[in-house]
Amino acid sequence: MDGADADTDTLLAILSSLLHPKEFREKVLLDALVNAEGDVEAAARYLRSEPPKKRRKLSGQNNIQSWLKGASAAPEASTSAAIPSHGDEKRPSSPVRPKAAELQTATPGRSTGSPKKPPSNVKNVTNSELMAMLRPPNSSDGQAFKPSVPRLPPLTLSTPEMVAEHTPCTLHHSILPPELACRLYYTMLHASRDWKRNKWWLADRVVESPHRTSFYIRGARDAHSSDDMKEAAQYWYNGRQTDAPPAFPPPMEEACQIIERVVNEEMRKRKRFPLEWGGYPAAEGEEPLLWRANVAASNCYAGAKESVGFHSDQLTYLGPYPTIASLSLGVSRIFRLREVVPLDERDKRAARTYNIPLRHNSLIIMHASTQEVYKHAVPAQSSIDMFHPPFPPPPELSEDKDVLARLQEASNARINITFRFYRPDFNSRTTPKCRCGVPCILRPDMKNRYEESSARGSTPRPPSNSGATDKAEVGTSRNTSTPRPPSAKKSIVAKYWWTCYAGAQNDGKGCGLWRVMDVKAEGRGPFVGDIADLQLVP
Repeated sequence: MDGADADTDTLLAILSSLLHPKEFREKVLLDALVNAEGDVEAAARYLRSEPPKKRRKLSGQNNIQSWLKGASAAPEASTSAAIPSHGDEKRPSSPVRPKAAELQTATPGRSTGSPKKPPSNVKNVTNSELMAMLRPPNSSDGQAFKPSVPRLPPLTLSTPEMVAEHTPCTLHHSILPPELACRLYYTMLHASRDWKRNKWWLADRVVESPHRTSFYIRGARDAHSSDDMKEAAQYWYNGRQTDAPPAFPPPMEEACQIIERVVNEEMRKRKRFPLEWGGYPAAEGEEPLLWRANVAASNCYAGAKESVGFHSDQLTYLGPYPTIASLSLGVSRIFRLREVVPLDERDKRAARTYNIPLRHNSLIIMHASTQEVYKHAVPAQSSIDMFHPPFPPPPELSEDKDVLARLQEASNARINITFRFYRPDFNSRTTPKCRCGVPCILRPDMKNRYEESSARGSTPRPPSNSGATDKAEVGTSRNTSTPRPPSAKKSIVAKYWWTCYAGAQNDGKGCGLWRVMDVKAEGRGPFVGDIADLQLVP
């Protein structure tokens, strides 16, 4: 039917009656008539084959890649395709929405004469589609939902009981007589003027420790041991060779004797780990000496901003499961502990941070397994309370009265002395060297640990792929059968390894040497446990 003699309203009414019972919006009917050049029947044929358009539901799988693919492919419907005139039964791909100017000038049965645009590869997209493409996938997109592990808030351990409950450490307040603590503080603060900030390579640049440090050795029992301690101490920090360290000053030796007794008493109360040092032989009727401090690393934190980040101490000369006694003098600072969660537990729980305030004349003992399970730090603080020494400085420190007067002034410095036991079976002569010619360092595999045995006569086993076997712990808990408390941590390390550390000082370049420690082949021991069947090899 040619609508050349009918007006637009009449054509729309006729087209609508031909399409009954289907209903189309007037805008769609008008578009069809324009593209059919006023032919009502041609417009009706097209619209019968084209169902009424519904609002397209956005797919949850829309993304940038599918949109780009759709834009580069040939479009399913050209925006300029026209409905064929009489006799052409080929279905057009899509009607074109006429411009406002075309609707005003178009008349039934007469072409507007507008040039037809070629198909475009540009795909228009609505705001809703764009947001669907850019949003991250979620469970509604078919992705498996993985619940996040809740983070635990930091916990402050302000009493010795809380420290013992949550960590493998013990806290002791007022460990030294007050006068001795103050005299040792003055001695170390005066000496700290000559201490150095350690430097090492990290991430292609030289970094400097945010505190000063020094090293001391205790008077050895023989000349051979003294020489060995000096050689070991030269590489004690970040692989940097230093001068031979000085001996303990008299106040430090006096304090060390007190601390040594306390540490041995605490160690006798605790269960022992198989790879701990077996102890020195004792005379009949005497308690064996389990721990003897022979070196001390000293640190000075001047002000609230001086700090040290999370780390675990190198075990090169300490050996596995060491005990370290850390004495605090001067201002109170926070000592922070955080567990290294094993790989097989990271999707189940998060590490918790423990803050332990350490005031003047307090001792925290990091017992066996602390270096294998935790990392520790002294964080920067926003503010600190000044320390006012309660006793005057000893006059033998300096003949200059002005120096003594300045020492007695209120101070913002904390002196930290960590007493350590360098094991005789991990002396410098037995430390392997890498291809760089520098002593290797010993580190535990903190991320792969397993649970200690608690049943009588049982043998704990590491994961099947760890390649290590072990025996039960030796100590007060060996003959008891106690269930593992919920807060207990996996404390048995599957293996230790020697690794090159020359890169810390050699412009960041090392040889990359890495090998697992074999205690039998290296002649280590004696250990607490029976090492006849102990193999720490892959």
